[in-house]
Amino acid sequence: MHIKDTALGALAELGYPQQKIKTAQARQLSATLYRQLADHQIESVLHLCEQLLEERDWMLSLIAYDWAFRVKKQYTLSTFDIFECWLLHYVTDWYDCDDFCTHAFGELIVQYPQLIDKTHHWATHSNFAVRRAVAVILIYPLNKGKSPLNAPLNAANLLFNDQHDLVQKGYGWLLKVLSKSSPDVVINYLKTHHKHMPRVAFRYALEKLDKQTKAQLMSL
Repeated sequence: MHIKDTALGALAELGYPQQKIKTAQARQLSATLYRQLADHQIESVLHLCEQLLEERDWMLSLIAYDWAFRVKKQYTLSTFDIFECWLLHYVTDWYDCDDFCTHAFGELIVQYPQLIDKTHHWATHSNFAVRRAVAVILIYPLNKGKSPLNAPLNAANLLFNDQHDLVQKGYGWLLKVLSKSSPDVVINYLKTHHKHMPRVAFRYALEKLDKQTKAQLMSL
């Protein structure tokens, strides 16, 4: 049976697509299906992931990105080319951007931080979800303490004038995560750029700061 049919059959048992399935349920199902795969070598698994992504179904994409994360110990520098191809061809909205970039793609950046520079050209892509990925892909490394300090600010600068609100929220989210470990860096950035920074990005960025600092920044 084709992997797509196997996955859809398992999802159907949960009532999909007529009923909404929680992400936690889908991840549990994904883990079960992954264990049933005959071959867990990265080449084989990513090939199956591609088959699932080609269906352009959110639940199948979630499974694909989860399986890609499960073979993280086998990542190499060349994995970037595969993941970038997926980003450019299959990611269409904020939810699949975030799922992919805060797990599998983010883990790849943790292992090979020199790849960060290769993400910068996404900032001019026509698809807002690809542009959002410039920021979101750094959130996982930041949370792991594996992101170069200048990388989040570089991403914010690249996306600073983006007109799409979900891109603005994306780099605002990145700055918010950065503020947990480097609050002074974010505070200085916001003080320097508050006059021209989109307000939605500004508000996202200061969410984790203390009340007094937030009040001071909001009054600028």
